[in-house]
Order: sequence, then structure tokens, then C-alpha cells
Amino acid sequence: MDNSIDQQFVEFVVKSLVSKPDAVKVDRSVDEKGVLLELTVDPEDLGRVIGKRGATAQSLRTLLRALGTKNDARYNLKIVDNGEPRPPRAAEPTLASDAVTDNAAVVSDDAVVADEPEAPTEPESDVVSRTRKELADLDDLDV
Repeated sequence: MDNSIDQQFVEFVVKSLVSKPDAVKVDRSVDEKGVLLELTVDPEDLGRVIGKRGATAQSLRTLLRALGTKNDARYNLKIVDNGEPRPPRAAEPTLASDAVTDNAAVVSDDAVVADEPEAPTEPESDVVSRTRKELADLDDLDV
């Protein structure tokens, strides 16, 4: 198959980023909106290609836009997620239920702490005087 310059460009950049370059695959299709490049990588490398907050993917798209300006074409990059499917949205806890369970945990923790006997403490003046005495003893040492 004859790869065009845009496919070769994306393959080169992405293969430089990932740990499994043999799994990188770029499919090219042309439609009325322009050129669509579908990028498929190993599921372990998906995070590297996307980057933090999508920064790497956005940079790839920016470079493709520059290439499109040179070639008078409009490029779209689609990163295919071929990893494990995410659990349905309903299965994920909501923020309101998290707050309720956290409050319940805090209340139960407070109840446990209240039931425990407090450790006996010395009056603050005794602690201060003992600490001052220990510091004075340390000052008397010849180093």
C-alpha cells in the first residue's frame, strides 16, 4: 500500500513516542470534510499518544494543520481507543453519594474517637519546665 506523506508523518511521530512502535497503525480515508487519519496504537501506549489533558494529541493535530496548509488539505486525526471498555456511567459513583458516604465515615470516626479514653497529659507548665531543664543540661555539655 502506498502511504501518503501525511500517513508517514503521523506514523513517524507516534512511533517515536510509544513503547510498542510495531502496533502503530494509521488508516487514511478521504471524504467531503477532508482527510481523516485514524490512529490505532497499543492500549498501553494510548496515554502517551493522548498526553496530559490531551496536550500531545492536540500538538499532533496542530502539526497536521500546518501540513494541511502546505498541501491545501484539511486533516482530521481520530485516535481509536481499542482498550477495555469503561464501565457504564450509572455504575460510577456520583458526587452527591460520595459526600453522603464521606460524612457517614466522618461521623463514625468521631464516634469511635469519642469512645476511646484520652491519654493522660501533663499540665503544660510541667512539660515546659522539663524541656527547659533538658535544654540547660545539653548546654552544659562540652562538644
